[in-house]
Amino acid sequence: MVEFARNLKPYARGELEIADLNRLYMKADDLYVEQMGRGYAWLDTGTNDSLPKASEFVRTLQHRQGIQIACLDETACGQGFISANEARGRSRMFKKTAYEQVILKAEGPPDQ
Repeated sequence: MVEFARNLKPYARGELEIADLNRLYMKADDLYVEQMGRGYAWLDTGTNDSLPKASEFVRTLQHRQGIQIACLDETACGQGFISANEARGRSRMFKKTAYEQVILKAEGPPDQ
């Protein structure tokens, strides 16, 4: 990916576009595409206006659904990469935060 990315040219606003990287992979016949189903959202945060909108979307979703987006310890536990006990141990780094509360509720494989 780094080699492809080095060939990209920034747009006038100084940003690279993921679509351009995808085109390079497609030309190399090395692009794998998977359609995202329900529960996925692509949030473009490339402008001053879109960043707070994305932030509000995430905040609203977390509040209404009672979930924490991108809680890596919870995900690792749920996928079986770490045990629930390991996740709870890691939660000590996040004392008195919403992230800690999510980790403490994590369910994963039985502790060994």
